[in-house]
Formats: sequence, structure tokens, C-alpha cells
Amino acid sequence: MNEDKINDMDIVNQMTNQEKAQLGSGADFWHTQPIARLGIPSIMMTDGPHGLRKQKEQGDHIGANQSYPATCFPTAATIANSWDKELLGLMGEALARECHSQHVSVLLGPGINIKRSPLCGRNFEYFSEDPFLTGELASSLVSSIERNGIGTSLKHFAANNQEYNRMVSDSIVDMRTLHEIYLSAFEKVVKQAKPATIMAAYNKLNGTYCCENTWLLDDILRKQWGFSGVVVSDWGATNDRIKSINASMDLEMPGNAKDNDKKVADALDQGQLNPNTVDASLSRLLSLIQSHPTDGKPFNSEIHHQLARKIASQSFVLLKNDGILPLNDKEGILIVGDMAKYPRYQGSGSSLISPTKLPSLTDVFDSEQIPYTYTRGFGNDSGSDESLVDEALSLAKKAKVVLIMAGLPETYESEGFDREHMDMPKSHNELISKISEINKNTVVILSAGSPVTMPWLDSASAVLHTYLGGQAGSEAIVDVLFGNVNPSGKLAESYPKDIKDTPCYSTFAQPGRNACYKESIFVGYRYYDTFNVDVLFPFGFGLSYTTFSYSDIKVECEFPNLTVSFVIKNSGKVSGSEVTQLYIHHKDPKIFKAKRELKGFEKVHLNPNESKTVTLSLCDRSFSYYNTDVKTWVIENGEYEIQIGSSLKNIHLKESVTYDKNTMDIPVNCQSQFIPDYYDRHHPISISDGNFTQLTGIPIPFAFKRKEEPFTINSTITELSEVWIGRLLASVALKQSKKMMPSAVNDEKIMKMVHTGVMESPLRSLVAMSNGALTHSLVQGIISIANKKYFQAIKYFLSN
Repeated sequence: MNEDKINDMDIVNQMTNQEKAQLGSGADFWHTQPIARLGIPSIMMTDGPHGLRKQKEQGDHIGANQSYPATCFPTAATIANSWDKELLGLMGEALARECHSQHVSVLLGPGINIKRSPLCGRNFEYFSEDPFLTGELASSLVSSIERNGIGTSLKHFAANNQEYNRMVSDSIVDMRTLHEIYLSAFEKVVKQAKPATIMAAYNKLNGTYCCENTWLLDDILRKQWGFSGVVVSDWGATNDRIKSINASMDLEMPGNAKDNDKKVADALDQGQLNPNTVDASLSRLLSLIQSHPTDGKPFNSEIHHQLARKIASQSFVLLKNDGILPLNDKEGILIVGDMAKYPRYQGSGSSLISPTKLPSLTDVFDSEQIPYTYTRGFGNDSGSDESLVDEALSLAKKAKVVLIMAGLPETYESEGFDREHMDMPKSHNELISKISEINKNTVVILSAGSPVTMPWLDSASAVLHTYLGGQAGSEAIVDVLFGNVNPSGKLAESYPKDIKDTPCYSTFAQPGRNACYKESIFVGYRYYDTFNVDVLFPFGFGLSYTTFSYSDIKVECEFPNLTVSFVIKNSGKVSGSEVTQLYIHHKDPKIFKAKRELKGFEKVHLNPNESKTVTLSLCDRSFSYYNTDVKTWVIENGEYEIQIGSSLKNIHLKESVTYDKNTMDIPVNCQSQFIPDYYDRHHPISISDGNFTQLTGIPIPFAFKRKEEPFTINSTITELSEVWIGRLLASVALKQSKKMMPSAVNDEKIMKMVHTGVMESPLRSLVAMSNGALTHSLVQGIISIANKKYFQAIKYFLSN
């Protein structure tokens, strides 16, 4: 394309209908379609979001085939615990630099879905259970990447909160909850950071696939929020491309479903698609292509590795410390666990990065010449080996300090499937308990992308949670253990004691296709705090090697645009950083609300005895709820308490303000006489179908009963496997998947993800993901055979 930017519409006006159809779908797995006649180049987009995954071999969306080395930074679940927007900015600069080096124009991330349940298999890729924290952190990351010339793809829009049946599930969510919980972070990032693209999710939202949901993509995203960028489908998510174009989706990925190009061209030829809608979409695509050139300059892998180390050390959360940390003595250390030699440092799936280097904990001890003894104790799987246990116990009795590396193996949490429970492997828990009983100086170092139960918590001397610390995580662990870095991470999610305590326990990832968000706004701490449910660790919790004191709160300016200031002092003996947190508590609400909500935070570094004044700003949205009658944000009358704390449950300062100017009634569907279940504060939460229907205004869809329905293009392979042709197709699809990723056939986590992904995929997605091996006609013929319509099947096969 010419160096001087050509007017997008001038180019669009020169395009044939066939070229217009082609530009709206990918050329292959990762590239946009070039159109040589008009000088339109192809650009590359590829996975992130905590590193660059540019594949060397055939493309796939689950991280199976090898990719070029790139810095594997800590995952979103990890860096969220830093609560450090500046750190996110530095990570964004590094990610952009690595994209430039590999000629990648768009990095597919970050993922900002809210952690509805600890069991979501992809939670390691998301920031938080809180939309305010998610939006603030993601805005810093996206702004930095975009500022450095690389596009981002904010995902997965929207209400994509489970992996089970993710391509056919229907998220049923009331409008207030959508706006306050599941759309809020997207809105903030769109308005503040202006991402180049938004990725539409696999699932349905209130009955309509996200990729063809006009309310979501056009009414909310474009008209209300002012988004002018490109909407791209998640890979294989497009159900009906004509409907998607009409709903304001611009780009179908990947680019293997050429049948859809023909459908779009034919629809344009026959006047079945509004040409203005198509042209506007193409103009957005051309703008994306023109505005994201790459320079190919190499990056300094060592500088980026050290940045990854800094990010990890600032993100680790010290959950317990009886005074054993930091370690002052480097003698008599016993290290236990496979993860000390084979780090669990990132999640599995489309975000799987090939790191530039990966030192283990024992590597770091060796390089820094710290003496230690090592024993496996247990492997990374669930099995227990008595000889390994006996050896570990024998060595633990003699050790001055025992460091146990434990957590969730890769097969326990991954894209493609959800966790079955919150427990670590039994072998991990049992050995931690046994060693803690015989050696009081036991430090447990956890590696996991989401909350776990800790039955041994009372007996361990210290617990350091590293989440998934990236390629430099082991070095960061040593930094924190020996006091070179003072831990300052704070939990970006609550740690329930038991999965049964979670608000969506009875509705999360249930059999069938309906995902009913009956808990409404009561997600994460909004539930535990409001319903007085004891948790293992509260939202915002984290310990330090020093102490801090808070004083002198002041609230100034006119409500609701308030300035809140206070003084924080390092009252301890070592330098450290504290995450100050501002919550708002409405004392006597008439509409059901959470007890308090996070509305501000700042991370402050202080030397011993140093004090600083922290100033945080509030606005009308800080006090508002979404009123579904008037379809806007409203401040309810009453007294609001501004609370300053070091965690949700550790509030140090309070100041009250009053508002009395609202004249609007509570929405009818939110009034207590119609939905009493939402005003009952007894745990566990119990919401009737009637109350949920009243709140959403949507009758709960009938449970999908396969045997009463014919097979369709949206039937899954699992469902089709009820008949012989389905079982044959499943066998062929699984074999073909393995053939496409030869380097991963012996990788248990990848193969588990492949099997689940294939079996839970709708038949339509096979066309897009088959690299051209299947066509729509062929799949429709298979469906006709399954429905015993054999003559119809012959027609489809002959037309193929």
C-alpha cells in the first residue's frame, strides 16, 4: 500500500463484491487477506496475552505446535496481584517490542473476563473477580501496547466465564449484572485505552451468539461506548457470517471457511446485505491494516527477562508468615517437589509461550551458590510414591528449613476444560501436612493460576503464592525468600474455604447449554462479604516484611466528584510497598447491593518511617448502580461510607458523605416484593427460577434435550456421537487434530484439551478449523445422515 495513507472508502469503492467478502475473513490461521490488485497487504495477528505466541509450524489455537521464543511474562492472574498500573505499562512496552520484532501487528489479548467461579479453567488468563480492578489494570496494559504501535484484541466479549461447552453455551444474565459486573471492565478499557480490536466470544448471550449479537456489538459497543475499531470473531466462533456482519462484526477468523466468503459475495450480489454496512466494516479493517506497520527490530531478551523477574517479584502474595521469612540463614535448606526442577510458570492453551529461557528454582540456587538438598517428594501428578515420601520425611527431620514447591499440575487447569474441584493433588497436600508436623520451619511455595484449598495451612510456617510467575518466576522466588524484594502482592480474588461456598456453585458449568447467572451481582467478594461467608483469604489480602499505618483521611470537593486523601506511613524497619484500597459502602440501600465495592487504589513505595499523602478521585460512577428502567447509571439517595483499607476486611479509615437528590424509583424488576430471594442474606444463596426470570425478564430456556431434537449445524460432536456417523466423525476429527500437531501427541495436557475441544465443538466450527478439509456441504451431508435423511445427504455430497 502507498506510504501516504489512502482514504479507506476510496479503496473500498474500488473493490469487487468477491474482494469485499475475502477481506472480511482471514487468509489463514493468523493473517488477514491481502488483495494484491489494490495493494492491500496482509497483517499478522497472533496469541498473547502475557507473551508472543508466533507459531513456527501449522497454526492452531490451543498452543500445541511450536512457536518462536518470546519472553513469557507472568500471567494476568499473577500480575493482577501487583495492583501496579505502572508495571503493566512496562510489560506492554516489552510486548509491543517483541511483536515488532516478529512482524505481528495485533496481539490477541488481554483477556478481561470476570472470575465468576474459581473452577473456570481459563482463570489464569484473567485479572480479577472485580471489574474496577480489571478495567484499571487492563487499561494500562492496552494503552501501553497501542501507544507503541501494536494493536490489541480485548477478549472475550462477553460473559464468557466457563470452558465447558463454551462454543454452544448460553449465558443468561440480567441487564443490571451485565452492566455492573461483566461489561464494566470492557467499557473502561474501550473508553480509556482504545484497543484496536475487540474479540467476540464463542458463547451466546441471552439467546444470541455474541458474534451476531446486535445489542452487544452495535448498540452497546459502538453506539454507547463509541468503539470505532474492528470486531473480530474468536477462532471458529462465527455461527452465521451474514448475521454477524449485520451485527457489526468485521473479521471472521480463522480464514478456512471459504464457503462463507461465497455466501457474503452472493448476498451482496443479490441485495441481501446492506452495502453501506459492509463498506463501513471494510473501512474499519483497512484502517487497522494501514495503522499497524511493524519495524522488525530485534528486542533485548535479557532486559525483558529481568523485567519479567521484577514483575513476578512484585506480584507474589505472602499469605502467611510466622516470622520465618525472609530467610536469614542459607544453611540447612531442603527443597521438595518436582516444581522446583520443572517450574509451573504459565497456563495451557492459546496463551502457551515458548520462553527465551527458563531457570528452575534449583538452577537459581546453584547459580547463586546457595547450598541445599533436593528431593522430589512427589511428582506433578496425583499419584503418591511411598519411597519418595519416606525420603522426604527423613530429610525434613534434619533440615533447618524446608521449602516445598507445590500447586496445580498443568492437567488441572487449562483452556478448553474447567477444573473439577479446588484441591491440589492429594500427594501434594498429604506430604505438606506430614512435613509440617515434623519440621516447624516449613515454607510452602504455591504455583497455581487460581485458588486452591489448603488443609495444611495451620501447620505451615509460611505460604508464598507465586501464581504462575512466568519464565523468571524462580529467580523472583529467591528474591522474595531472602528479602532482596519485600513481597507486596495483594489478592485480586477471594479464596473461598470450599467450592460449595461459592455463589454460583449450583449453576456453574452444569450439564446442558444454559449458564444461568442466578447470583446476579453477587460475584466473588461481593457475595462473601455481603452474605457473611468466611473465606480462607479475603480480596485484597497480602502480607509484607514491614508494617504500615494509615491516618488523616480527608474528603473534599462536591459530591459525587470527590477527592479523598490520607496519609500512609511505613512504620516498620525495611522498605516496602503497600496497596492502598478505597471501598464504598452504602449504609442503607433500598435496592439490593454488595456491602462494599472497590472504587480506587494506589500502590505506594515507602522507606522505613517515610510517610506519603495518597490522593484518590471519585466520580458519579463510583456511587452508581445500573437502573434498568431508565437504562443508565443512577445514584441512590443515602449515606455512603468511604473506607480506606489494606484489604477488603482490614479497613483503617472511614469518612461519610450523603446524597439526597435522586428522584427515581428502584426498577420494578429489582423491587424486594417481586424478587425476595435477592434480599435474603442467608448463605448459601438460593434463587428460585421465578425470581431469576423476574430479574432478567427472560424465561429460562428449556433444557436442551438432544433426543427430542434433530441434529443441526450447532450440535456438538459429543451429541452426534449418539449415532454411528457421529462416532466415525469424532474418530476422524481426533486423528486429524493429532496429525496437525505432531509435536504435542505425547503431551497429556494438550491432548486432554484437544479431546475436550473436539468433542464439545459444534459441527459448524469444524469447517473453520479443518484447514479446508471440510466444507459446509459435506458437514450438512453428515448431519442429514445422522437425521436419517439419506436422499438429502446425497444432494449435499454431490454439491460439495
